[in-house]
Amino acid sequence: MAILSFLGVLATLALSLVCNHVSFVLGDLGTATAYAPPYTPTRCNGNRQDQFPAGNLFVAVGEGLWDNGAACGRRYRLRCLSGNNKPCKDIDTTIDVRVVDFCHKSPCPSTMLMSVDAFSAISHSPRSKINIEYVQI
Repeated sequence: MAILSFLGVLATLALSLVCNHVSFVLGDLGTATAYAPPYTPTRCNGNRQDQFPAGNLFVAVGEGLWDNGAACGRRYRLRCLSGNNKPCKDIDTTIDVRVVDFCHKSPCPSTMLMSVDAFSAISHSPRSKINIEYVQI
């Protein structure tokens, strides 16, 4: 009986240690890079300035998320997971962004091209390509 009790305590301790060092993914995984102004015209709303959310937290998306333009206005919550030279400010920091454009580069260099302001909110390496987790909200 004492051995079973000891094994139960040991299993609980092991699970606790694993949970403290493993990040559980709750959304989709992709990559992100920053893109600089000018941001207009966009494929969603042309030259309208009211398309950009407060804080300039917006993205352009690649073909996989574009959905023939249905992505315009969609909102995503995302966070930086990793990248070269530890670019993430804090793995627990999330930001909410709005889709305002389609990635104009072919092929698109990442899943999401983030405005400079959005990218700097989660990464301190402006020229990095980062791995992100994102979920539509």
